[in-house]
Amino acid sequence: MDIVQSIENRIKEALAQAAEAAKEAGELSFGALPDFVLEVPREKNHGDFATNLAMLLTREAKKAPRQIADSIVKYFNKQGTWVKDIAIAGPGFINFRLDSRWLYKVIPQVLEEGQAYGTSNVGQGKKVQVEFVSANPTGLLHMGNARGAALGDTIASLLSAAGFDVTREYYINDAGNQIENFGLSLEARYLQALGQDVPFPEEGYHGEDLIATVQGFIKEHGEKYLESDPQERRGVLVQYALHEKLSHIRNVLAEFGVNYDVWFSEKSLHDSGAVARVIEELRSKGYIYEKDGALWFKTTEFGDEKDEVVVRANGVPTYFAADIAYHLNKFERGFEWVINLWGADHHGHVARMKGAVKALGYNPDRLDVVLMQLVRLFSGGELVRMSKRTGQYVTLSELMEEVGRDAARYFFVMRSADSHLDFDLDLAKSQSAENPVFYVQYAHARICSILRQAKEAGVTVPALGEANPELLQDPSELELLRKIADFPGLIAGAAVALEPHRLTRYAHELAGLFHSFYTNCRVLNIEPELSAARLQLVEATRITLNNLLNLIGVSAPERM
Repeated sequence: MDIVQSIENRIKEALAQAAEAAKEAGELSFGALPDFVLEVPREKNHGDFATNLAMLLTREAKKAPRQIADSIVKYFNKQGTWVKDIAIAGPGFINFRLDSRWLYKVIPQVLEEGQAYGTSNVGQGKKVQVEFVSANPTGLLHMGNARGAALGDTIASLLSAAGFDVTREYYINDAGNQIENFGLSLEARYLQALGQDVPFPEEGYHGEDLIATVQGFIKEHGEKYLESDPQERRGVLVQYALHEKLSHIRNVLAEFGVNYDVWFSEKSLHDSGAVARVIEELRSKGYIYEKDGALWFKTTEFGDEKDEVVVRANGVPTYFAADIAYHLNKFERGFEWVINLWGADHHGHVARMKGAVKALGYNPDRLDVVLMQLVRLFSGGELVRMSKRTGQYVTLSELMEEVGRDAARYFFVMRSADSHLDFDLDLAKSQSAENPVFYVQYAHARICSILRQAKEAGVTVPALGEANPELLQDPSELELLRKIADFPGLIAGAAVALEPHRLTRYAHELAGLFHSFYTNCRVLNIEPELSAARLQLVEATRITLNNLLNLIGVSAPERM
Protein backbone atom coordinates (compact mmCIF):
# COMPACT_ATOMS: atom_id res chain seq x y z
CA MET A 1 0.00 0.00 0.00
CA ASP A 2 1.26 3.46 -0.97
CA ILE A 3 0.55 5.57 2.13
CA VAL A 4 0.94 8.88 0.27
CA GLN A 5 -1.40 7.76 -2.51
CA SER A 6 -3.92 6.62 0.08
CA ILE A 7 -3.90 10.05 1.75
CA GLU A 8 -4.12 11.83 -1.61
CA ASN A 9 -7.12 9.74 -2.60
CA ARG A 10 -8.87 10.46 0.70
CA ILE A 11 -8.29 14.23 0.38
CA LYS A 12 -9.57 14.21 -3.21
CA GLU A 13 -12.68 12.32 -2.10
CA ALA A 14 -13.23 14.87 0.68
CA LEU A 15 -12.77 17.75 -1.80
CA ALA A 16 -15.34 16.25 -4.16
CA GLN A 17 -17.76 15.76 -1.28
CA ALA A 18 -17.19 19.34 -0.08
CA ALA A 19 -17.87 20.76 -3.55
CA GLU A 20 -21.08 18.72 -3.84
CA ALA A 21 -22.14 19.84 -0.35
CA ALA A 22 -21.59 23.49 -1.33
CA LYS A 23 -23.63 22.85 -4.47
CA GLU A 24 -26.52 21.36 -2.46
CA ALA A 25 -26.40 24.35 -0.12
CA GLY A 26 -26.81 26.65 -3.12
CA GLU A 27 -23.39 28.24 -2.72
CA LEU A 28 -21.89 26.74 -5.90
CA SER A 29 -23.35 25.92 -9.30
CA PHE A 30 -21.73 23.39 -11.65
CA GLY A 31 -22.52 20.24 -13.62
CA ALA A 32 -20.02 17.39 -13.41
CA LEU A 33 -17.02 18.02 -11.21
CA PRO A 34 -13.96 18.72 -13.42
CA ASP A 35 -10.78 16.63 -13.23
CA PHE A 36 -8.61 18.41 -10.70
CA VAL A 37 -5.13 17.76 -9.38
CA LEU A 38 -3.72 17.42 -5.90
CA GLU A 39 0.00 18.03 -5.94
CA VAL A 40 2.93 18.82 -3.68
CA PRO A 41 3.67 22.57 -3.78
CA ARG A 42 7.17 23.67 -4.74
CA GLU A 43 7.41 25.89 -1.67
CA LYS A 44 7.35 24.05 1.68
CA ASN A 45 5.55 26.92 3.39
CA HIS A 46 2.57 26.29 1.08
CA GLY A 47 1.86 23.05 2.89
CA ASP A 48 1.95 19.36 1.99
CA PHE A 49 -0.60 19.40 -0.83
CA ALA A 50 -2.42 21.96 -2.97
CA THR A 51 -5.36 21.77 -5.38
CA ASN A 52 -6.56 23.87 -8.31
CA LEU A 53 -10.22 22.78 -7.97
CA ALA A 54 -11.58 26.25 -7.17
CA MET A 55 -10.03 27.80 -10.28
CA LEU A 56 -11.39 25.06 -12.53
CA LEU A 57 -14.93 25.78 -11.30
CA THR A 58 -14.76 29.54 -11.98
CA ARG A 59 -16.55 29.54 -15.34
CA GLU A 60 -19.45 27.31 -14.34
CA ALA A 61 -19.86 28.70 -10.82
CA LYS A 62 -19.59 32.30 -12.11
CA LYS A 63 -17.69 33.31 -8.99
CA ALA A 64 -14.14 34.39 -8.20
CA PRO A 65 -11.83 31.42 -7.44
CA ARG A 66 -11.20 32.56 -3.87
CA GLN A 67 -14.96 32.70 -3.20
CA ILE A 68 -15.32 29.19 -4.57
CA ALA A 69 -12.39 28.07 -2.43
CA ASP A 70 -14.07 29.57 0.65
CA SER A 71 -17.18 27.47 0.03
CA ILE A 72 -15.18 24.26 -0.54
CA VAL A 73 -13.12 24.79 2.60
CA LYS A 74 -16.30 25.51 4.58
CA TYR A 75 -17.72 22.07 3.79
CA PHE A 76 -14.43 20.13 3.80
CA ASN A 77 -14.55 17.26 6.33
CA LYS A 78 -11.06 16.64 7.73
CA GLN A 79 -11.97 13.32 9.34
CA GLY A 80 -9.80 10.48 8.03
CA THR A 81 -7.71 12.77 5.81
CA TRP A 82 -4.80 13.58 8.18
CA VAL A 83 -5.39 17.25 7.23
CA LYS A 84 -4.46 19.58 10.07
CA ASP A 85 -4.77 23.04 8.51
CA ILE A 86 -6.31 24.43 5.30
CA ALA A 87 -5.41 27.77 3.73
CA ILE A 88 -6.45 29.60 0.57
CA ALA A 89 -3.54 31.12 -1.31
CA GLY A 90 -2.84 33.14 -4.45
CA PRO A 91 -5.61 33.27 -7.03
CA GLY A 92 -7.52 30.45 -5.33
CA PHE A 93 -5.28 27.51 -4.55
CA ILE A 94 -6.38 25.45 -1.55
CA ASN A 95 -3.36 24.36 0.47
CA PHE A 96 -3.37 21.50 2.98
CA ARG A 97 -0.97 20.94 5.84
CA LEU A 98 -1.02 17.43 7.32
CA ASP A 99 -0.70 16.23 10.87
CA SER A 100 2.87 14.87 10.91
CA ARG A 101 1.76 11.78 12.81
CA TRP A 102 0.85 10.11 9.52
CA LEU A 103 4.59 9.76 8.91
CA TYR A 104 4.89 7.27 11.75
CA LYS A 105 3.05 4.72 9.62
CA VAL A 106 5.97 4.68 7.18
CA ILE A 107 8.61 2.84 9.24
CA PRO A 108 6.46 -0.23 10.02
CA GLN A 109 5.56 -0.55 6.35
CA VAL A 110 9.19 -0.36 5.16
CA LEU A 111 10.45 -2.81 7.78
CA GLU A 112 7.64 -5.24 7.03
CA GLU A 113 8.00 -5.14 3.23
CA GLY A 114 11.82 -5.04 3.12
CA GLN A 115 13.10 -5.68 -0.42
CA ALA A 116 9.54 -5.37 -1.74
CA TYR A 117 9.15 -1.82 -0.41
CA GLY A 118 8.36 0.53 -3.28
CA THR A 119 6.85 -2.12 -5.54
CA SER A 120 3.22 -1.97 -6.64
CA ASN A 121 0.68 -3.58 -8.93
CA VAL A 122 0.11 -0.51 -11.10
CA GLY A 123 0.91 -2.54 -14.22
CA GLN A 124 -1.46 -5.38 -13.26
CA GLY A 125 0.68 -7.92 -15.10
CA LYS A 126 0.42 -6.13 -18.46
CA LYS A 127 2.88 -7.69 -20.95
CA VAL A 128 5.57 -5.21 -21.91
CA GLN A 129 8.56 -5.59 -24.19
CA VAL A 130 11.54 -3.26 -23.82
CA GLU A 131 13.89 -3.44 -26.80
CA PHE A 132 17.15 -1.58 -26.32
CA VAL A 133 20.76 -1.29 -27.49
CA SER A 134 20.24 -3.56 -30.56
CA ALA A 135 23.57 -2.33 -31.94
CA ASN A 136 24.76 -3.68 -35.27
CA PRO A 137 27.00 -6.70 -34.51
CA THR A 138 29.67 -5.24 -36.75
CA GLY A 139 31.81 -3.61 -34.07
CA LEU A 140 32.24 -2.80 -30.41
CA LEU A 141 29.69 -1.14 -28.13
CA HIS A 142 30.25 2.61 -27.82
CA MET A 143 29.08 5.36 -25.46
CA GLY A 144 25.70 5.77 -27.16
CA ASN A 145 25.05 2.04 -26.81
CA ALA A 146 26.12 2.27 -23.17
CA ARG A 147 23.60 5.02 -22.42
CA GLY A 148 20.88 2.98 -24.12
CA ALA A 149 21.85 -0.08 -22.08
CA ALA A 150 21.66 1.76 -18.75
CA LEU A 151 18.40 3.55 -19.59
CA GLY A 152 16.70 0.51 -21.13
CA ASP A 153 17.65 -1.83 -18.32
CA THR A 154 16.53 0.66 -15.66
CA ILE A 155 13.22 1.28 -17.45
CA ALA A 156 12.67 -2.50 -17.54
CA SER A 157 13.47 -2.76 -13.81
CA LEU A 158 11.10 0.10 -13.02
CA LEU A 159 8.29 -1.49 -14.99
CA SER A 160 8.83 -4.82 -13.24
CA ALA A 161 8.75 -3.10 -9.85
CA ALA A 162 5.49 -1.40 -10.85
CA GLY A 163 3.82 -4.72 -11.58
CA PHE A 164 4.30 -5.09 -15.34
CA ASP A 165 5.33 -8.39 -16.95
CA VAL A 166 8.52 -7.28 -18.68
CA THR A 167 10.64 -8.87 -21.41
CA ARG A 168 14.05 -7.41 -22.24
CA GLU A 169 14.90 -7.92 -25.91
CA TYR A 170 17.89 -7.34 -28.20
CA TYR A 171 17.23 -7.13 -31.94
CA ILE A 172 20.21 -8.55 -33.82
CA ASN A 173 20.73 -6.71 -37.11
CA ASP A 174 22.21 -9.73 -38.89
CA ALA A 175 20.76 -9.09 -42.36
CA GLY A 176 20.67 -6.39 -44.98
CA ASN A 177 23.15 -3.84 -46.27
CA GLN A 178 25.19 -3.60 -43.09
CA ILE A 179 25.94 -7.32 -43.24
CA GLU A 180 26.84 -7.07 -46.94
CA ASN A 181 29.30 -4.28 -46.11
CA PHE A 182 30.50 -6.23 -43.08
CA GLY A 183 31.32 -9.19 -45.32
CA LEU A 184 33.17 -7.02 -47.82
CA SER A 185 35.15 -5.39 -45.00
CA LEU A 186 36.12 -8.74 -43.49
CA GLU A 187 37.11 -10.11 -46.88
CA ALA A 188 39.36 -7.12 -47.57
CA ARG A 189 41.06 -7.47 -44.16
CA TYR A 190 41.44 -11.21 -44.71
CA LEU A 191 43.07 -10.83 -48.12
CA GLN A 192 45.26 -7.96 -46.90
CA ALA A 193 46.40 -10.03 -43.92
CA LEU A 194 47.43 -12.79 -46.34
CA GLY A 195 49.55 -10.43 -48.42
CA GLN A 196 47.18 -9.38 -51.15
CA ASP A 197 47.00 -5.74 -52.18
CA VAL A 198 43.25 -5.15 -52.30
CA PRO A 199 41.36 -1.87 -51.73
CA PHE A 200 39.17 -1.47 -48.70
CA PRO A 201 35.48 -0.90 -49.56
CA GLU A 202 34.37 2.73 -49.39
CA GLU A 203 31.41 1.96 -47.13
CA GLY A 204 33.27 -0.66 -45.13
CA TYR A 205 33.77 -0.87 -41.36
CA HIS A 206 37.14 0.61 -40.46
CA GLY A 207 37.31 -0.46 -36.82
CA GLU A 208 40.61 -1.88 -35.64
CA ASP A 209 38.66 -4.70 -34.00
CA LEU A 210 37.96 -6.22 -37.43
CA ILE A 211 41.68 -6.73 -37.98
CA ALA A 212 41.84 -8.69 -34.72
CA THR A 213 38.76 -10.68 -35.75
CA VAL A 214 40.36 -11.66 -39.05
CA GLN A 215 43.60 -12.63 -37.28
CA GLY A 216 41.57 -15.00 -35.10
CA PHE A 217 39.89 -16.42 -38.21
CA ILE A 218 43.27 -16.98 -39.90
CA LYS A 219 44.61 -18.65 -36.78
CA GLU A 220 41.70 -21.10 -36.97
CA HIS A 221 41.38 -21.57 -40.75
CA GLY A 222 44.66 -20.32 -42.23
CA GLU A 223 44.62 -19.73 -46.00
CA LYS A 224 41.80 -22.22 -46.57
CA TYR A 225 39.45 -19.62 -48.07
CA LEU A 226 42.04 -17.64 -50.03
CA GLU A 227 41.07 -19.20 -53.34
CA SER A 228 37.40 -19.82 -52.49
CA ASP A 229 34.44 -18.32 -54.28
CA PRO A 230 34.16 -14.75 -52.90
CA GLN A 231 30.52 -15.22 -51.87
CA GLU A 232 31.37 -18.41 -49.96
CA ARG A 233 34.40 -16.69 -48.38
CA ARG A 234 32.39 -13.71 -47.24
CA GLY A 235 29.67 -15.98 -45.88
CA VAL A 236 32.12 -17.93 -43.74
CA LEU A 237 33.85 -14.77 -42.54
CA VAL A 238 30.53 -13.15 -41.61
CA GLN A 239 29.36 -16.26 -39.74
CA TYR A 240 32.62 -16.37 -37.77
CA ALA A 241 32.64 -12.63 -37.05
CA LEU A 242 28.97 -12.45 -36.06
CA HIS A 243 29.46 -15.24 -33.53
CA GLU A 244 32.51 -13.46 -32.12
CA LYS A 245 30.92 -10.00 -32.03
CA LEU A 246 27.67 -11.22 -30.49
CA SER A 247 29.56 -13.18 -27.85
CA HIS A 248 31.54 -10.06 -27.04
CA ILE A 249 28.38 -7.91 -26.91
CA ARG A 250 26.65 -10.42 -24.61
CA ASN A 251 29.65 -10.57 -22.28
CA VAL A 252 30.20 -6.81 -22.11
CA LEU A 253 26.52 -6.13 -21.48
CA ALA A 254 26.41 -8.83 -18.80
CA GLU A 255 29.44 -7.19 -17.17
CA PHE A 256 27.46 -3.93 -17.32
CA GLY A 257 24.63 -5.68 -15.48
CA VAL A 258 22.35 -6.07 -18.51
CA ASN A 259 20.93 -9.49 -19.30
CA TYR A 260 18.31 -10.10 -21.97
CA ASP A 261 15.39 -12.50 -22.03
CA VAL A 262 15.32 -12.66 -25.82
CA TRP A 263 17.93 -12.22 -28.58
CA PHE A 264 15.89 -11.82 -31.77
CA SER A 265 17.49 -12.30 -35.20
CA GLU A 266 16.52 -10.00 -38.08
CA LYS A 267 17.68 -12.75 -40.46
CA SER A 268 15.02 -15.07 -39.02
CA LEU A 269 12.33 -12.67 -40.30
CA HIS A 270 13.63 -13.03 -43.85
CA ASP A 271 14.23 -16.77 -43.61
CA SER A 272 10.74 -17.45 -42.24
CA GLY A 273 9.04 -15.34 -44.92
CA ALA A 274 7.71 -12.89 -42.31
CA VAL A 275 9.02 -9.88 -44.24
CA ALA A 276 7.36 -10.99 -47.50
CA ARG A 277 4.11 -11.74 -45.66
CA VAL A 278 3.88 -8.34 -43.97
CA ILE A 279 4.50 -6.55 -47.29
CA GLU A 280 1.75 -8.62 -48.89
CA GLU A 281 -0.59 -7.81 -46.00
CA LEU A 282 0.06 -4.08 -46.39
CA ARG A 283 -0.41 -4.40 -50.15
CA SER A 284 -3.78 -6.10 -49.63
CA LYS A 285 -4.86 -3.18 -47.43
CA GLY A 286 -3.91 -0.65 -50.09
CA TYR A 287 -0.83 0.78 -48.40
CA ILE A 288 1.77 -0.49 -50.91
CA TYR A 289 2.29 0.76 -54.46
CA GLU A 290 4.93 0.26 -57.15
CA LYS A 291 7.06 3.07 -58.54
CA ASP A 292 10.38 3.00 -60.44
CA GLY A 293 10.48 -0.76 -60.01
CA ALA A 294 10.40 -0.52 -56.21
CA LEU A 295 7.62 -1.08 -53.70
CA TRP A 296 6.65 1.91 -51.56
CA PHE A 297 4.70 2.15 -48.30
CA LYS A 298 2.29 5.10 -48.04
CA THR A 299 3.81 6.54 -44.86
CA THR A 300 2.57 10.02 -45.83
CA GLU A 301 -0.92 8.84 -44.90
CA PHE A 302 0.36 8.65 -41.31
CA GLY A 303 2.08 12.04 -41.10
CA ASP A 304 5.43 11.21 -42.70
CA GLU A 305 6.97 13.75 -45.07
CA LYS A 306 7.47 11.24 -47.89
CA ASP A 307 6.62 7.66 -48.64
CA GLU A 308 9.22 5.00 -47.88
CA VAL A 309 10.64 2.18 -50.00
CA VAL A 310 10.08 -1.29 -48.51
CA VAL A 311 11.43 -3.36 -51.42
CA ARG A 312 14.15 -1.96 -53.67
CA ALA A 313 14.07 -2.21 -57.43
CA ASN A 314 16.52 -5.13 -57.20
CA GLY A 315 13.97 -7.07 -55.14
CA VAL A 316 15.82 -6.72 -51.82
CA PRO A 317 13.66 -5.62 -48.86
CA THR A 318 14.81 -2.53 -46.94
CA TYR A 319 15.62 -2.39 -43.25
CA PHE A 320 12.29 -0.62 -42.77
CA ALA A 321 10.44 -3.63 -44.23
CA ALA A 322 12.14 -5.95 -41.74
CA ASP A 323 11.39 -3.50 -38.95
CA ILE A 324 7.68 -3.56 -39.82
CA ALA A 325 7.71 -7.37 -39.77
CA TYR A 326 9.54 -7.29 -36.44
CA HIS A 327 6.94 -5.03 -34.84
CA LEU A 328 4.11 -7.17 -36.16
CA ASN A 329 5.90 -10.14 -34.57
CA LYS A 330 6.03 -8.28 -31.26
CA PHE A 331 2.29 -7.73 -31.17
CA GLU A 332 1.60 -11.26 -32.37
CA ARG A 333 3.62 -12.52 -29.40
CA GLY A 334 1.06 -10.84 -27.14
CA PHE A 335 2.90 -7.75 -25.96
CA GLU A 336 0.39 -5.11 -24.92
CA TRP A 337 2.97 -2.33 -24.71
CA VAL A 338 6.07 -2.16 -26.89
CA ILE A 339 8.90 0.19 -25.92
CA ASN A 340 11.92 0.94 -28.12
CA LEU A 341 15.00 2.94 -27.18
CA TRP A 342 16.53 4.61 -30.24
CA GLY A 343 19.17 7.22 -30.89
CA ALA A 344 17.86 10.73 -31.53
CA ASP A 345 18.98 10.41 -35.16
CA HIS A 346 16.05 7.98 -35.61
CA HIS A 347 13.53 10.72 -34.79
CA GLY A 348 12.09 10.69 -38.30
CA HIS A 349 11.52 6.94 -38.12
CA VAL A 350 9.05 7.18 -35.22
CA ALA A 351 6.03 8.48 -37.18
CA ARG A 352 6.45 5.97 -40.01
CA MET A 353 6.86 3.09 -37.57
CA LYS A 354 3.72 4.10 -35.68
CA GLY A 355 2.01 4.45 -39.06
CA ALA A 356 2.99 0.90 -39.98
CA VAL A 357 1.60 -0.35 -36.65
CA LYS A 358 -1.70 1.42 -37.36
CA ALA A 359 -1.79 0.12 -40.94
CA LEU A 360 -1.47 -3.42 -39.55
CA GLY A 361 -4.54 -2.88 -37.40
CA TYR A 362 -2.94 -2.19 -34.04
CA ASN A 363 -3.25 0.89 -31.83
CA PRO A 364 -0.09 2.98 -32.46
CA ASP A 365 -0.29 4.21 -28.85
CA ARG A 366 0.81 0.72 -27.83
CA LEU A 367 4.24 1.60 -29.26
CA ASP A 368 6.43 4.08 -27.38
CA VAL A 369 9.84 5.19 -28.58
CA VAL A 370 12.32 6.74 -26.14
CA LEU A 371 14.80 8.84 -28.11
CA MET A 372 18.27 9.33 -26.65
CA GLN A 373 20.46 12.34 -27.28
CA LEU A 374 24.22 12.18 -27.78
CA VAL A 375 26.82 11.53 -25.11
CA ARG A 376 30.03 13.58 -24.94
CA LEU A 377 32.96 12.35 -22.89
CA PHE A 378 35.20 14.82 -21.04
CA SER A 379 38.52 14.31 -19.26
CA GLY A 380 40.57 17.09 -17.71
CA GLY A 381 38.01 19.55 -19.03
CA GLU A 382 38.72 18.48 -22.61
CA LEU A 383 36.43 16.63 -24.99
CA VAL A 384 37.61 13.04 -25.54
CA ARG A 385 37.10 12.32 -29.22
CA MET A 386 38.80 8.98 -29.70
CA SER A 387 39.66 5.77 -27.93
CA LYS A 388 43.33 5.14 -27.22
CA ARG A 389 42.82 1.45 -27.95
CA THR A 390 40.63 1.45 -31.08
CA GLY A 391 41.63 4.80 -32.54
CA GLN A 392 37.93 5.54 -33.00
CA TYR A 393 35.18 5.79 -30.40
CA VAL A 394 35.50 5.06 -26.67
CA THR A 395 34.01 1.63 -25.99
CA LEU A 396 31.77 0.53 -23.14
CA SER A 397 34.51 -1.85 -21.97
CA GLU A 398 37.02 0.98 -21.80
CA LEU A 399 34.57 3.18 -19.91
CA MET A 400 33.95 0.48 -17.29
CA GLU A 401 37.70 -0.05 -16.90
CA GLU A 402 38.10 3.68 -16.36
CA VAL A 403 35.25 4.52 -13.95
CA GLY A 404 33.63 1.20 -12.98
CA ARG A 405 30.15 -0.12 -13.65
CA ASP A 406 28.41 1.76 -10.84
CA ALA A 407 29.50 5.23 -11.90
CA ALA A 408 28.88 4.50 -15.58
CA ARG A 409 25.32 3.28 -15.03
CA TYR A 410 24.45 6.04 -12.56
CA PHE A 411 25.78 8.82 -14.79
CA PHE A 412 23.93 7.51 -17.85
CA VAL A 413 20.63 7.46 -15.94
CA MET A 414 21.12 10.90 -14.32
CA ARG A 415 19.78 12.92 -17.23
CA SER A 416 16.53 12.62 -19.13
CA ALA A 417 17.00 10.59 -22.33
CA ASP A 418 16.04 13.61 -24.44
CA SER A 419 18.85 15.71 -22.88
CA HIS A 420 22.42 15.71 -24.13
CA LEU A 421 24.76 14.10 -21.61
CA ASP A 422 28.25 15.38 -20.83
CA PHE A 423 30.02 12.52 -19.08
CA ASP A 424 32.86 13.83 -16.89
CA LEU A 425 35.42 11.06 -16.38
CA ASP A 426 37.23 12.93 -13.61
CA LEU A 427 34.02 13.55 -11.67
CA ALA A 428 32.92 9.92 -12.09
CA LYS A 429 36.21 8.71 -10.55
CA SER A 430 36.38 11.23 -7.72
CA GLN A 431 35.64 10.19 -4.16
CA SER A 432 33.94 13.38 -3.05
CA ALA A 433 30.48 14.76 -2.37
CA GLU A 434 30.57 16.38 -5.83
CA ASN A 435 30.42 12.92 -7.40
CA PRO A 436 26.68 12.06 -7.26
CA VAL A 437 27.09 8.28 -7.19
CA PHE A 438 29.77 8.49 -4.47
CA TYR A 439 27.51 10.84 -2.48
CA VAL A 440 24.61 8.37 -2.59
CA GLN A 441 26.71 5.25 -1.98
CA TYR A 442 28.46 6.97 0.91
CA ALA A 443 25.07 7.52 2.56
CA HIS A 444 24.40 3.77 2.37
CA ALA A 445 27.87 2.95 3.70
CA ARG A 446 27.37 5.44 6.55
CA ILE A 447 24.09 3.73 7.47
CA CYS A 448 25.80 0.35 7.49
CA SER A 449 28.53 1.79 9.71
CA ILE A 450 25.92 2.91 12.27
CA LEU A 451 24.30 -0.52 12.23
CA ARG A 452 27.71 -2.21 12.68
CA GLN A 453 28.54 0.02 15.63
CA ALA A 454 25.18 -0.78 17.17
CA LYS A 455 25.76 -4.52 16.71
CA GLU A 456 29.24 -4.26 18.27
CA ALA A 457 27.60 -2.57 21.26
CA GLY A 458 25.09 -5.41 21.52
CA VAL A 459 22.22 -3.39 20.10
CA THR A 460 20.07 -4.54 17.19
CA VAL A 461 17.39 -2.82 15.15
CA PRO A 462 14.17 -3.32 17.13
CA ALA A 463 11.56 -5.58 15.59
CA LEU A 464 8.17 -4.25 14.51
CA GLY A 465 6.24 -2.91 17.48
CA GLU A 466 9.33 -2.71 19.71
CA ALA A 467 10.01 0.99 19.16
CA ASN A 468 7.89 4.12 19.34
CA PRO A 469 8.22 6.10 16.07
CA GLU A 470 6.36 9.05 17.62
CA LEU A 471 9.57 9.90 19.49
CA LEU A 472 10.94 11.10 16.13
CA GLN A 473 10.22 14.82 16.37
CA ASP A 474 13.31 16.54 14.93
CA PRO A 475 12.62 18.27 11.57
CA SER A 476 15.42 16.28 9.94
CA GLU A 477 13.76 13.04 11.06
CA LEU A 478 10.36 14.08 9.75
CA GLU A 479 11.77 15.22 6.40
CA LEU A 480 13.58 11.91 6.02
CA LEU A 481 10.39 10.00 6.79
CA ARG A 482 8.47 12.10 4.26
CA LYS A 483 11.00 11.33 1.54
CA ILE A 484 10.92 7.59 2.30
CA ALA A 485 7.12 7.69 2.07
CA ASP A 486 7.39 9.05 -1.48
CA PHE A 487 9.30 6.03 -2.77
CA PRO A 488 6.39 3.82 -3.96
CA GLY A 489 4.81 6.74 -5.81
CA LEU A 490 8.17 7.61 -7.34
CA ILE A 491 8.58 4.11 -8.82
CA ALA A 492 5.03 3.95 -10.18
CA GLY A 493 5.28 7.43 -11.73
CA ALA A 494 8.74 6.95 -13.23
CA ALA A 495 7.74 3.57 -14.67
CA VAL A 496 4.59 4.78 -16.43
CA ALA A 497 6.34 7.94 -17.69
CA LEU A 498 9.46 5.97 -18.81
CA GLU A 499 11.64 8.46 -16.90
CA PRO A 500 14.38 6.59 -15.00
CA HIS A 501 16.25 9.85 -14.30
CA ARG A 502 13.70 10.49 -11.54
CA LEU A 503 15.42 7.71 -9.57
CA THR A 504 18.81 9.42 -9.41
CA ARG A 505 17.24 12.74 -8.45
CA TYR A 506 15.36 11.03 -5.64
CA ALA A 507 18.48 9.11 -4.59
CA HIS A 508 20.46 12.33 -4.23
CA GLU A 509 17.68 13.99 -2.24
CA LEU A 510 17.25 10.96 0.04
CA ALA A 511 21.01 10.76 0.63
CA GLY A 512 21.12 14.48 1.42
CA LEU A 513 18.32 14.18 3.95
CA PHE A 514 20.05 11.25 5.61
CA HIS A 515 23.34 13.17 5.83
CA SER A 516 21.41 16.05 7.50
CA PHE A 517 19.77 13.62 9.91
CA TYR A 518 23.20 12.13 10.71
CA THR A 519 24.53 15.60 11.50
CA ASN A 520 21.58 16.62 13.68
CA CYS A 521 20.59 13.43 15.49
CA ARG A 522 22.70 10.95 17.44
CA VAL A 523 21.55 7.38 17.06
CA LEU A 524 23.65 5.52 19.64
CA ASN A 525 24.56 6.23 23.26
CA ILE A 526 21.37 8.20 23.92
CA GLU A 527 18.08 7.38 25.69
CA PRO A 528 17.29 3.75 24.76
CA GLU A 529 13.74 4.48 23.59
CA LEU A 530 14.82 7.29 21.26
CA SER A 531 17.81 5.24 20.08
CA ALA A 532 15.47 2.37 19.20
CA ALA A 533 13.19 4.64 17.15
CA ARG A 534 16.15 6.17 15.33
CA LEU A 535 17.66 2.77 14.61
CA GLN A 536 14.42 1.79 12.91
CA LEU A 537 14.51 5.01 10.90
CA VAL A 538 18.12 4.28 9.88
CA GLU A 539 17.16 0.75 8.80
CA ALA A 540 14.14 2.04 6.84
CA THR A 541 16.44 4.48 5.04
CA ARG A 542 18.89 1.67 4.25
CA ILE A 543 16.14 -0.52 2.79
CA THR A 544 14.82 2.31 0.63
CA LEU A 545 18.25 3.33 -0.62
CA ASN A 546 19.24 -0.28 -1.31
CA ASN A 547 16.02 -0.95 -3.24
CA LEU A 548 16.53 2.24 -5.22
CA LEU A 549 20.13 1.48 -6.20
CA ASN A 550 19.13 -2.04 -7.23
CA LEU A 551 16.68 -0.56 -9.73
CA ILE A 552 19.47 1.49 -11.31
CA GLY A 553 21.81 -1.50 -11.30
CA VAL A 554 24.24 0.17 -8.90
CA SER A 555 25.74 -1.55 -5.86
CA ALA A 556 24.92 -0.48 -2.30
CA PRO A 557 28.31 -0.77 -0.54
CA GLU A 558 28.54 -1.40 3.19
CA ARG A 559 31.99 0.19 3.45
CA MET A 560 33.77 2.91 1.48
